[in-house]
Amino acid sequence: MRAVQHFRNPRGQHGFKGRTCSIISVGSYVPERVLTNADLERMVETSDEWITSRTGIKQRHIAADNEFTSDMAASAAIRALHGASLSAEQLDLIIVATITPDMMFPATACLVQQKIGAVRAAAFDVEAACSGFIYGLEIGQQFIMSRTYDTVLVIGAEKLSTIVDWKDRNTCVLFGDGAGAAILQHRPDAHGLLTACMGAEGDKAELLCMPGGGSRCPATLASVSSGLHFLRMDGKETFKNAVTAMHTAGREALRRCEIDISQIKCVIPHQANRRIIDAVSERLGVKPDQLFVNLEKYGNTSAASVAIALDEAVRAGCIQRGDLVLMLAFGAGLTWAAAVIEW
Repeated sequence: MRAVQHFRNPRGQHGFKGRTCSIISVGSYVPERVLTNADLERMVETSDEWITSRTGIKQRHIAADNEFTSDMAASAAIRALHGASLSAEQLDLIIVATITPDMMFPATACLVQQKIGAVRAAAFDVEAACSGFIYGLEIGQQFIMSRTYDTVLVIGAEKLSTIVDWKDRNTCVLFGDGAGAAILQHRPDAHGLLTACMGAEGDKAELLCMPGGGSRCPATLASVSSGLHFLRMDGKETFKNAVTAMHTAGREALRRCEIDISQIKCVIPHQANRRIIDAVSERLGVKPDQLFVNLEKYGNTSAASVAIALDEAVRAGCIQRGDLVLMLAFGAGLTWAAAVIEW
């Protein structure tokens, strides 16, 4: 018999004027093509040992030339819908978290709406980089708690292979493509999403960014030839800020719920770097059997990272109904987020 969990719901049993919000189904998708560390050895000056020892990554999935962020997002969405026994027509809202939209506008969420046939759904994008999926969950929850909508689809999806400089060994080894999706609804007699702690520090925006492509630096021959449309990262500073931010946000999320890390069944961190994951886990007191890591298979998929890992953890039986789950993320912005959910 499962032990009764004792915790505080910071939002109240049923939320302000509204309802609790639960994740009722998840789904994910990664492209067929696999790019291994051995493949990268033939592309840049690197080695499997160098990549593995510094990041924990062994391979990553790369989308086909004719496969876009909206395609991967739609595939993940369809799988989540199937798991919930819902049709796309039953969706009220679609939120897509991404930094690699199909185009500057319209929103990738609108393209997903068309691809899956969600004719009733409103749609918009969220850009919070690797923190985007957790940001999206919190936004989606507000619509359900306020009774504005009943069924919300939140997707994290990225085609990072299009903004990676494949000549830069310090960054090209880190990133992969993929998508993960979650469907939110009110579930009677369940607490669902208990709290989300989100933050940002714009003063450090240039630690991790893509300089070109926006109104500050539109595409020109000079900007393209200078590599301004590729992702750029200060690895050491990003590492330090990621560890501090995820640890702090995780502590705050636990404090709000008045629980100890020992009460968490599964911790799902952003899958960016094994050293970051280990450092955050050590500071939070996470035991190995609580931690879910799939970084070695997919690399850093930014906004899709936590969503893909959540789906895999559920399918692997690591999370059961009533379990408490802690999700942690950190990304460009700088942004960070932590969320506690009762599954």
